[in-house]
Amino acid sequence: MEKIRSFTGKNRFLSNFYAAPVTIDGITYPNNESAFQAQKCKTTEEKMEFAAITNPSVAKRKGKKVSGLDVTLWNFARTRIMKEVCLAKFTQNPDLKEKLLSTGDAELEEGNGWNDTFWGVSNKTGNGKNHLGKILMEVREELSKEERGQ
Repeated sequence: MEKIRSFTGKNRFLSNFYAAPVTIDGITYPNNESAFQAQKCKTTEEKMEFAAITNPSVAKRKGKKVSGLDVTLWNFARTRIMKEVCLAKFTQNPDLKEKLLSTGDAELEEGNGWNDTFWGVSNKTGNGKNHLGKILMEVREELSKEERGQ
């Protein structure tokens, strides 16, 4: 089976940092990272701040500083929320949906050099849970079944 080992180059569209509008609860964000980090917020006003952040690195840093976040609850819900955000990205952007479906049954692995072993796999150690890759494969399977009318 083919394996996509990083979300760079022609596979950059798989990254949460890829510029693609995504609307969650009526708010449109410039990329998945901004949308995901905004879900940590309690108010619409706070979420709107993330909608204005076009640089995903800035959104990620700001997301680490959200006040009043129940970290235990967030850690419990974050993979479900990530799946919702990824599903929105690929259903709301038909060109990206086609690109995702064109990966076929390739294993998707978010290999990274920043040692993220929760969402991806560390290029340094080869270790990681690869939750983002797994979520993208789930989304791809759901969209593929939908395309086949199942």
